[in-house]
Amino acid sequence: MKRLGILTGGGDCPGLNPVIRAVVRKAHLEGYEVLGIKSGWKGIIEGDVITLDRHSVSGILPKGGTILGTSRTNPYKKEGAVQKVKDNFKKFELDALIAVGGEDTLGVANRLVKEGLKIVGVPKTIDNDLGETDYTFGFDTAINIVMECIDRLHTTAESHNRIIVAEVMGRHAGWIAVYAGIAGGADIILIPEVPINIDDVCAIIKKRHEGGKNFSIVVVAEGAKFKEDQEVLQTEKLDEFGHVRLGGIGQQLGGMIEKKTGYETRVTVLGYIQRGGSPSAFDRVLGTRFGIKAVELVKQGKFGYMVSLQGNKIVEVPIEKAVGTLKTVDNDFYNVAKTFFG
Repeated sequence: MKRLGILTGGGDCPGLNPVIRAVVRKAHLEGYEVLGIKSGWKGIIEGDVITLDRHSVSGILPKGGTILGTSRTNPYKKEGAVQKVKDNFKKFELDALIAVGGEDTLGVANRLVKEGLKIVGVPKTIDNDLGETDYTFGFDTAINIVMECIDRLHTTAESHNRIIVAEVMGRHAGWIAVYAGIAGGADIILIPEVPINIDDVCAIIKKRHEGGKNFSIVVVAEGAKFKEDQEVLQTEKLDEFGHVRLGGIGQQLGGMIEKKTGYETRVTVLGYIQRGGSPSAFDRVLGTRFGIKAVELVKQGKFGYMVSLQGNKIVEVPIEKAVGTLKTVDNDFYNVAKTFFG
């Protein structure tokens, strides 16, 4: 019997368990035994694996997070770790590995493929910023959560005649902010792709007040920044992929708005709420389709490829191409949002 491994890396995300479930069910139909690798790349470095069967994945479809656990481990940042990955690949007699993750996890997968390991990728990020796929699972769940939060913020903002700034996730791309902001009827949406002009923001808010609207909802992505400024950080400490922890732009923006307009302003940081909890129907189905396609790619020997949603079809694209450039919000889409500013 052939043996297939699966790991989940990077941030947790609604839809990971549907992928795991689909991989196990499809793999067993194709005659593969499945090993679940715990905690992403850390698990295959340390040899921390479990056997996955139908019983293991029964009932996990609606659960958020990942039953395998995850981490932001980079084998290329730990001495001897890459060799341990290769050694454990042989030790556990893996015929192939399915790596589920975003640009960092799949970036490692891409490098390991070039070193001869047989790996297939599955894209995962609530930010929806991975190239070569129309959507990634987790995004739909996240924007629905944010939309509901914005709906709730509207009622309290209107009751108290306040400005409320909602800080949402989005390091380099503002997809969550734009989609959820449009769906939730935000009055201003600020994204990493377009530097913030605080005077323009305050002018829109003042115009709303002059027109009788005594409250405003401002949605800002965590990676947004003012002209010529750096990103606002929680800490300058880097993770193993060289990323800092963002956070704080909402507080900074809220303070500036209150100072410049004189209107009472409150700030809400949605944080990890956005990627927790049960996946939406869309994400459950997309994760399932991705998992099945990943096993098919393994069976076909198409290693170094990532599954991708293009239109309504699940296809394969080179991992290298997918992680080459981030998918950011284009001007046309942002202009749709700007139509409703004010």
